[in-house]
Amino acid sequence: MINKVSIFFLAAFYALIVPFSTHAQDKAYPAQYGKPFKGVPDRRDVMLYQVNTRAFSKTGDFAGVTARMDAIKDLGINVIYLMPIYPVGKLKGANSPYATMNYDEVGKEFGTLDDLRKLVDEAHRRNIAVMLDIVANHTSWDHPWIEKPGYYLRDSVGQIKYPETWKDVAQLDFRNQELRLSLIHSMKSWVYKANIDGFRCDYADGPPLDFWKQVNDSLKTIKTHKLLMLAEGSSPKYLSAGFDYFFGFNYFGNMKGIFNKNKSVKSIDALNERDYKDAKEGQAVVRYLTNHDVNGSDGTPLDLFGGKKGSMAAFVVTAYMKGIPMIYNGQEIGTPFRLTFPFTGKSVDWSLQEANGDVLSDYKKIVAFWNKSKTVRRGTMISYSSDDVCVFSKTLDGEQVLVLSNLRNKPIDYSLPVSLAGKWKDAFNGSKANLAQVVKLEPYQYIVLQK
Repeated sequence: MINKVSIFFLAAFYALIVPFSTHAQDKAYPAQYGKPFKGVPDRRDVMLYQVNTRAFSKTGDFAGVTARMDAIKDLGINVIYLMPIYPVGKLKGANSPYATMNYDEVGKEFGTLDDLRKLVDEAHRRNIAVMLDIVANHTSWDHPWIEKPGYYLRDSVGQIKYPETWKDVAQLDFRNQELRLSLIHSMKSWVYKANIDGFRCDYADGPPLDFWKQVNDSLKTIKTHKLLMLAEGSSPKYLSAGFDYFFGFNYFGNMKGIFNKNKSVKSIDALNERDYKDAKEGQAVVRYLTNHDVNGSDGTPLDLFGGKKGSMAAFVVTAYMKGIPMIYNGQEIGTPFRLTFPFTGKSVDWSLQEANGDVLSDYKKIVAFWNKSKTVRRGTMISYSSDDVCVFSKTLDGEQVLVLSNLRNKPIDYSLPVSLAGKWKDAFNGSKANLAQVVKLEPYQYIVLQK
């Protein structure tokens, strides 16, 4: 027989564990739209493309993205992620797409839910997966949750705080388990109602790590979908919370140091060791030469990495050495101007692809070999870099790929290890190549070989 004391303790225990459950949720989920996409690539094989919807086309909406889906496919992309698609807050606002006014709705500036579904359908039809950007750390000041007790972090006099220096948004309080489950419910709902394939989680450093583990554990209960998860945080700790990837802030900064401060190319080796120390198979860093933030604040790849030639030498390393490559919209056509916040001014001028056909051709060539070569994507990497030249091999199932990329704007004589000298073939055109022990590299020249 259970006495009153036992009932009390059972009730107290239940009250403690239920809020932490990744399954507990009173609200029903939307019906599944369409058929779950079966073409989501293995996380080791992703070629990622960032879509800044506002700046992607002159119309700045989903239709503008859908209209260029063939071009995205032709580039060799198999996963895109859309910057935030939600209504943008107006109260105290700066028109930032990262000031979410409602996690469960599509912003009218982008179109309708049906427009988003059409975009996803057209991507899936071309074997491209689609991830959404979720801004979980904060909301706009006119979000419906703003009146909910305990949902926001408050100061000593009870005023809602803002994160960092971002006064246009309100800081959520992750001690509140109801809030956590509400966020998770919204994320799951997009999987069902728009048939999306994962999330890029903005400012992952804001919410506590145990929240992100709760998110990933909960999303994994959706057995009908394979979801890709990217944390926009710079630490490998996010891999322990169940993410597939974290963000290459440090790689980008290190590459800038190599090009602009004469930092040793060997510094990439130390970064690789740190980033991958505890990674499980397939977990990786998403690495890039530009994105929506640094494109506006720091400059374009042409500005930062030695123009057309230098930026391609940098991209070869970014794509092939270690990590998941990401291309920001317009990068592939050598966009010479910045797309600046809040991304409602200049848009990508896609007619530039005619003038910069050499840039687009190089990107397509490099991406095509990534997609073709399992050795590049999954092979065991050994670095032979010097202070000026990034050199590494990848080996898998008896095949070997060798990459040499001169990251300096001057000729370099690189002394090749004896074991790597000899007969190879060009990875891009199949022509025969015979490597001498000293390889003479022109400024920003890159060579990719295989045997």
